[in-house]
Amino acid sequence: MLGRILVVEDDEDLRDLLGSTIRKAGYQVITADGGRACLRKTIDEKPDLILLDIMLPDLAGTDVCRRLRSDGATAATPIIVLSAKSEEADRILGLEVGADDYVTKPFSPRELVVRIGKVLERTRGRTMMSDHVTAGELVLDRAAYLLLFRGNEVRLTRTEFKLLGLLMDRCGRVQTRERLLAEVWEYDTSMDTRTVDTHVQRLRGKLGEAGKYIETVRGFGYRLVVPS
Repeated sequence: MLGRILVVEDDEDLRDLLGSTIRKAGYQVITADGGRACLRKTIDEKPDLILLDIMLPDLAGTDVCRRLRSDGATAATPIIVLSAKSEEADRILGLEVGADDYVTKPFSPRELVVRIGKVLERTRGRTMMSDHVTAGELVLDRAAYLLLFRGNEVRLTRTEFKLLGLLMDRCGRVQTRERLLAEVWEYDTSMDTRTVDTHVQRLRGKLGEAGKYIETVRGFGYRLVVPS
């Protein structure tokens, strides 16, 4: 068995179709028909990945993402959002609240299976990185989805956590905006790089005094530098 996939979709016919397609690809399937059922089953069943419809009757998919990412027990569970909304702003919102990928309807079942495999490959590869990373007075704990500065917790969004973690992993090395887009947002590099600038600005604000650790390298991107 390649993994356990939780399919969250209120349309019974589509839920059955998705389940059948994913089972044929070699995955075990768990289903839920709403957001609250998704939250409960994620805790009880511990799926390897969640396939989440954004338009649910009881709780919006974006709210489900936020709740999953704010809970240490579910924060690292990969999420692929399914949505009929294809505008760039909708895709950005879906990824900002914690989705690992965003698939618009209608979609090819074969493509969806490939995307599931790619997301699982990426997220399982993250376990090869150190769970604990320190940079000066910043301590990042991936396993607990926790960031501390001088012993105090700093609450970050999923994207901010990934962005800071990457900069801390490569402390002192310049990361171009294009590379950050590709690795943090997992978009192609044709996307507007101002997305990176906006998130860095917000991240600096949340880090307070530690915000000065993130340096702008004009014309290139950003790097994390620990004051001596």
